Amino acid sequence: MIDSTHIKAHRSASGGKGGSKKQAIGRSRGGRNTKIHAIADAKGRLLSILLTGGEAHDCPVAERLIRRNKAAEKLLGDKAYDSAELREWLEDRGTKAVIPNKRNRKQPFSFNKKAYKERRRIENAFCRLKDFRRIATRYDRLARNFLASICLVAALVCGFL
Repeated sequence: MIDSTHIKAHRSASGGKGGSKKQAIGRSRGGRNTKIHAIADAKGRLLSILLTGGEAHDCPVAERLIRRNKAAEKLLGDKAYDSAELREWLEDRGTKAVIPNKRNRKQPFSFNKKAYKERRRIENAFCRLKDFRRIATRYDRLARNFLASICLVAALVCGFL
């Protein structure tokens, strides 16, 4: 499963080395945000995590995130990951894309609705992450410190520790 979530950055989180561009803080409609992109396994355990600015779209980051893991049988994603290029790349990799079509797609792809319902597990994983105040609001100036906090909490809630 692949998905992303927005994290509000506290006003003290800006100003790390290299500026906000290097520290995965971006400006979106809601203000200054960081976006957590993640891949989870069938049990909802987070396997790969990547940080971007809040204005980043999901699809361009997907290939970079997926490449970090071994090829899976199928990949579940929401409509944000609906692109012909991503579907083609996944097919070449031997992975079946379970992604619903955007409303404006001219030639719709078929997808398994029953398998798509399992995507709730990655949503639940993000909810468990956001139970921790340090993750729900980003206070860290440096992206590496925030990512380390996320990894620690993910290991804690997924039962790896």
